[in-house]
Amino acid sequence: MKAWFGVPVLALLSALVAGCVTINIYFPAAAAEDAARAIVRDALQFHDIEELREPESVPEMDGGSSDAGDAAGGRSIPLLARLLEGLIAPAAASNPDLQVETPAVNRIRASMRERAPQLAPHFRSGAIGFGADGDVAIRDLSEVPLRERSEVQRLVSEENSDRSSLYREIARANDRPDWEDRIRETFARVWVEEAPTGYWYRSGGEWRQK
Repeated sequence: MKAWFGVPVLALLSALVAGCVTINIYFPAAAAEDAARAIVRDALQFHDIEELREPESVPEMDGGSSDAGDAAGGRSIPLLARLLEGLIAPAAASNPDLQVETPAVNRIRASMRERAPQLAPHFRSGAIGFGADGDVAIRDLSEVPLRERSEVQRLVSEENSDRSSLYREIARANDRPDWEDRIRETFARVWVEEAPTGYWYRSGGEWRQK
């Protein structure tokens, strides 16, 4: 009987060990979205918005079990629980969040925050909008007086340089440069979601207005 119980226990342990490896390399989509939302709100100079949502709680599992199950696995469960605690806790704690607090990231954010008041009137007029890949795009320069057009183009170029650096630096801060595209995709969506009504954005190759 001991050998019979050992087979499923070992199989479960093997699966969970493999799962722990997956935890270490999995892109933290929820953490990335929360970080992007905080950064975007700061960059757009929104200060009176509700706090970021709390992580969803996981419903507790029903502790009930059949008498037969208790009799069969009663001895294996405590040992299994102790083993899993030692395996899963370090793996889960190794990458709970996305690291976004670095000197490089903070410098970029400060630069974007300082530029925001200059870009805002042009977002509102529709001269510029949010691109599909997390950048800012020129939409209609006719909305800008001729003497100011070169300045708008300069601001857009500088903003896009900062945004590209931001996505790259966040990936580097987490020692995962391969995450840069995923981070950019997350920000591209959040920029549009957080934009005020009336702002323009590109979707499906077309300009749309919120």
